[in-house]
Amino acid sequence: MTEPVREAATPEELAAEWEAAKPPEAGPLANLVAAGAVVALGVVGIVLSIDLGVGSLSEPAAGSWPLAVSVVLTVLGVVLAARARSTHDAEKFSRSSLTVLAALATMVPFALIVGTIGFEIPAVLLAFVWLRFLGRESWRVSIVGSVAMVAVFYAIFVVALGVSIPHLF
Repeated sequence: MTEPVREAATPEELAAEWEAAKPPEAGPLANLVAAGAVVALGVVGIVLSIDLGVGSLSEPAAGSWPLAVSVVLTVLGVVLAARARSTHDAEKFSRSSLTVLAALATMVPFALIVGTIGFEIPAVLLAFVWLRFLGRESWRVSIVGSVAMVAVFYAIFVVALGVSIPHLF
C-alpha cells in the first residue's frame, strides 16, 4: 500500500517531529563505557603497532600508520571520557545496537579468508550481508550494490593505484 501524500511541513514542524522520534539519550555512565572502549582499542593498537615495528619518519615501517591512528584514537577516547557528563548526543544502548556487534562479527571471517582467496569474493559477500541483513535493503539493491562497490574498490585500488592487496583477478 502506498502512503498518502502529506503536505510539506515547516522546518519547525519537522524539527519537532524529529525530536519526538529520536531514541533516548545515553547517560554519563554509558558515555564513559564507550570512551573506555575507545581508549582500550587505541592502547591495544599502540601495543600491536610497536610489535610490528615503527621505523622512523624518513623510513617508516609496517607499524607507523597503525601507531599514528591508534594514538589519535586513544587521545579521542580520553577526550570522550572527559566530556562524558556533558555529552548529550549519544544514543542509549538498545537492541538495535546489536547491529554494530553483528557487523563487527562478520568482519572476523572476512579478515581470516581475504588473505587466502583474495578480497573480491569475501568483500562481495560482506557487503551483501551488510546491505541485505543488517541494512534491510531489497535483494536487488543488495546484489547490485555489493558487486558495484567491490568493482569500484577494485578499479580504484588495484587498477588505478596499483595497491598490492590479495586479489584473484
